[in-house]
Amino acid sequence: MRFACWDWSGAAVANPPGLALAVAELAGPPRLIDRRWSREDALAWLGDIAASNEPVLIGLDLSPAFPFDEAGGYFPGWPESPRDPHALWALVDELAARDPHLAAATPLRHPEIARHFRQHRALGDRFGTGRLRAVERRMRELRLANPSSCFNLVGAAQVGKSSLTGMRVLHRLGGAIPVWPIDPLPPAGPVIVEVYPKLAAIAARVPGGRKLRDQAGLTTALQELGSDDHAPLDRYTDHVTDAILTAAWLRAVADRPELWSPPTLTSEIARTEGWTFGVP
Repeated sequence: MRFACWDWSGAAVANPPGLALAVAELAGPPRLIDRRWSREDALAWLGDIAASNEPVLIGLDLSPAFPFDEAGGYFPGWPESPRDPHALWALVDELAARDPHLAAATPLRHPEIARHFRQHRALGDRFGTGRLRAVERRMRELRLANPSSCFNLVGAAQVGKSSLTGMRVLHRLGGAIPVWPIDPLPPAGPVIVEVYPKLAAIAARVPGGRKLRDQAGLTTALQELGSDDHAPLDRYTDHVTDAILTAAWLRAVADRPELWSPPTLTSEIARTEGWTFGVP
């Protein structure tokens, strides 16, 4: 069994600097797979894992779906609004087909979809205060974090662009790796889960769950998780430290059955919105 974490990026460039991968074996130090990744590279890596059927728990730092539960749809009021994440991924990838680097700018110009987003110099009339998924409301209720709406594309905390590009990759993966809890857990083989690196930081007792950007901070956090230390890096960014720490955290908590069955995760929420692994 291995554990991996992708820190994701929605940047519309060939090799986004925020795209990082770390892997943790069953024992030993988590390690950064150090290269200039593209989203096409990430898709190829996921495809190789799927083909091998190796048991790997893969964390993706993105939202695999938009809010659905509160309003009864991703884009309520539009008859062609997708009814489940797989259809949503297909729509995003179809609309973004001409966008290079598996970016996703074109869907945001669709007249119905744009109504729900807050963009630079464009506020959709259906954005409101920014709808949240059930798991995001749960995080706020438990005061674990204050997540931003996936429909907000403005500011450093926005996650919508990463989510849109991630949807393109998930669609092109073609169901080769199930995405929990949207898809049923397989009897064997790899599984993708949505991760929120701040949960790993909180578990590692990082003050305030803040981002780590130095060797000493990452070393201390890994020790708190019971992990061996990492090999020193040439450069510390919050992208690589998020990936390394979250891979180690997945290894530390993956065998906790309650994290796979959160009490407020209903079958309908699982089917339409998914869930962030580690949120009770």
